Amino acid sequence: MYKVNEKTFEKLAALEHERWSDWMRWMYINNTPENIARWKRQMNTPYKYLSEHEKESDRREVRKYLEILGEKT
Repeated sequence: MYKVNEKTFEKLAALEHERWSDWMRWMYINNTPENIARWKRQMNTPYKYLSEHEKESDRREVRKYLEILGEKT
């Protein structure tokens, strides 16, 4: 179990909610048969087999968490 202080924990929870909200908003607007097919493929593809573009999208999200974890608290 990771130990983080309550302030950091709440920042991470808020970031997760923001990430989820942004995704749901985007998905709601872009809910097309083509996107659904792509999302199904991505869901069923291990990270190591994603394209570099898809991997970079995940990396961009992780950097947001690392920024919070790297803060002096």
